[in-house]
Amino acid sequence: MRALVLLVSLACFAGAQHQALIDYLERRLLAIEDRITLWHEQTNRYASELRELKQQMVAQLENLDKEKETLRGNLDGVGARVDRVERELDYMETQNGAQPCVDVDDKLVEQQVTQVKEKNKAKYSKLSDCSEMISSIKAMKILKKLGGPKGMWTKDVSSRSGKVYVLNGTDDGTVYEFSSMQEFTSSPGVSLAKTLNLPSVWKGTGHLVYDHRLYYVRERLTVVKYDLRNASVADSVVFPAEDHVPVYGLTPETVVDLAVDEEGLWAIYATRQNDRHISLAKMDANTMDIEQMWDTACPKENAEAAFVICGTLYVVYNTPQPGRSRVQCVFDVNGMVSNDEAPLIYFPKRYGAHSSLKYNPHEQLLYAWDDGYQIVYRLVMKPKLEV
Repeated sequence: MRALVLLVSLACFAGAQHQALIDYLERRLLAIEDRITLWHEQTNRYASELRELKQQMVAQLENLDKEKETLRGNLDGVGARVDRVERELDYMETQNGAQPCVDVDDKLVEQQVTQVKEKNKAKYSKLSDCSEMISSIKAMKILKKLGGPKGMWTKDVSSRSGKVYVLNGTDDGTVYEFSSMQEFTSSPGVSLAKTLNLPSVWKGTGHLVYDHRLYYVRERLTVVKYDLRNASVADSVVFPAEDHVPVYGLTPETVVDLAVDEEGLWAIYATRQNDRHISLAKMDANTMDIEQMWDTACPKENAEAAFVICGTLYVVYNTPQPGRSRVQCVFDVNGMVSNDEAPLIYFPKRYGAHSSLKYNPHEQLLYAWDDGYQIVYRLVMKPKLEV
């Protein structure tokens, strides 16, 4: 009987423990469910806040895009106003050109009306079939950046060889020869060039290559004709200019600037006797003799370079702080173009400074050295009688 009571008691005790365990597990499950519910609520709240933040960021980005477009429009407006101001300044410059280019002193007028001048003018009018002048500069192409701020580069203007020559600096004796324009533009520096060592050092940037010969100016105003084919000096003469001075106010290293056009070889120079103006001489390329000399009314001050086309001298001016180059003075040896009738020609906007400008009559191109950049300008021509 006692055993039966004991078994019943044990069974009741075990049942109570099992119920307690079940109750405990139910409470734990309820607690877990509460935590899961809380996690879901927090997750939904975080997701909602994240969506709201995303919407705010999208709105802010849209506002930034609108402000960016507004700012871009304002900048375009400012750029247009700046361009308009530059055009107005250019117009003012055309209306208020340098007076020394226009004013001709009495002495020069008397020289131009003398019988000798008239005869020589008639002589050149008969000999020359070239009657074109610059109308405008059509295009500019920057081909390379090579060397220092001053130098000269060109092609042989009288041959079809296509060779390109580079003379870097204003006081050196090394010439770099490229076989073609493509080799010049593709060469890293002067690595593909043939190096030519001259027997003397050149001065300034007034050199040129004409009919397989390099013409350059060395010390004591000596013009040297160097044959590039056999690497020897073909001839040399002392340029007959007394009391010579630098020909360009902004390129003082150049004393004589040699040029070639459709009529042959020219020399641009300056002396104290011409009262701070530029002079022009026609040279015989074979004998190196001076055929004729002219005094012009183009001032040296603020001139940076010059070139000759069809017997007309074009002088390019700038400012001491490099600005926009312009042809502001011309002189025609045949009297077909007067300075006050010639158009004022501006070079494409670069705000640099030309240390040399070399005209190629076969291509009607200007080869320019602008602050270490090698540039080609394409010209538009017109008859002189249309001035």
